Amino acid sequence: MDTGDRPARLAVGVLGAGRVGSALGAALARAGHRLVAVSGVSDASRRRAADRLGLAPSSPEDVVARADLVLLTVPDDVLPGLVAGLAETGAGLRGKLLVHTSGAYGLAVLNPAVERGALPLALHPVMTFTGRDDDLSRLTGITFGVTAPEPLRPVAEALVIEMEGEPVWIEERDRALYHAALANAANHMVTLIAESSELLRKIGVDEPGRMLGPLLGAALDNVLRLGLAGLTGPVVRGDAGTVRKHVDALILAAPEAADAYVALARLTADRALAAGLLKPEAAERLLDALGGNIWT
Repeated sequence: MDTGDRPARLAVGVLGAGRVGSALGAALARAGHRLVAVSGVSDASRRRAADRLGLAPSSPEDVVARADLVLLTVPDDVLPGLVAGLAETGAGLRGKLLVHTSGAYGLAVLNPAVERGALPLALHPVMTFTGRDDDLSRLTGITFGVTAPEPLRPVAEALVIEMEGEPVWIEERDRALYHAALANAANHMVTLIAESSELLRKIGVDEPGRMLGPLLGAALDNVLRLGLAGLTGPVVRGDAGTVRKHVDALILAAPEAADAYVALARLTADRALAAGLLKPEAAERLLDALGGNIWT
C-alpha cells in the first residue's frame, strides 16, 4: 500500500459496527474509500451496518481477509482479546492497516497483530457518539488523538484529515492520562448535569434544561477562553456558609450527590488557592465547611 502523504483508496473493513464504527466507516466512505465488509454482534450493530454502511454483517475473519484497512471499533475491554484472537487464528494481517479507536490504548495493544505483519495505528476521535443520524456530521472539525509509528505518521494524518478531523499526536506512555482527562471532562459533566437537572425537578422546575443551558454555556465559554480565571461561584468567593448550606441540603436530598459535591468543592478550592484566586483565610473557612483537608 502507499504510505505517502495521501493514502491510496483503501478497501475498508469494520470490526464492531457500533456508534463509532458506523460513523467512522461512513466518513471514510465519504472520503472515497471503499467499504467492503463489516461485523457486528448486537441487533443494533447489525442495523447500523445495513442502514449506515449498506452492508450485511460477516465474520471477523472475512472482514480482515477483504480489507486493506481494518477498523477495530469495539469497547476498550474487548479490544485486547479481539486482537489476540485475530493473531491466533492466523488471519491474513500482513501489510494491512489495523486501526483502533480506543482513547486509553496506544499501539502496544496491537502487538500480537503486529507480530503477524499488521501496520498499527491508534486514531481516537474526541467526540461523543449517540448512534443518532448526526454522528457523522459531528466529525467535522474535531480532534483525533493519534499514536502511530514514525513511518506511518503521514498515513495517520491523511486519514484523519480525510475524515475532516485534526490530528493531535499523543505519546504511547500518555494515552491513559490523555483519555482520563477527556472522560473526566465530558462523561462526568453529563453525570453532573443530569444530577443537577433531577434535583431541580424535585423542587418543581419543569424544564431544568432551559434554566441550566445559558449558565452552562457561559461557564464552558469562560473556562475554554480564560482557564481557571473564569471560575465563579461560592467556593472561589470563599462563601463557606453557602457551601455548608449546599452540603446540608444535598445530604437530605441526595447523599451520593453530596459526596461528589464535597470532592469537587475541595478540588476547586485547591486549584483556586494555588492560582491565587482564593485567600488562605477563606480556604480555612471552606475547610471547616467541607469537613476535611483541601490540601493534598
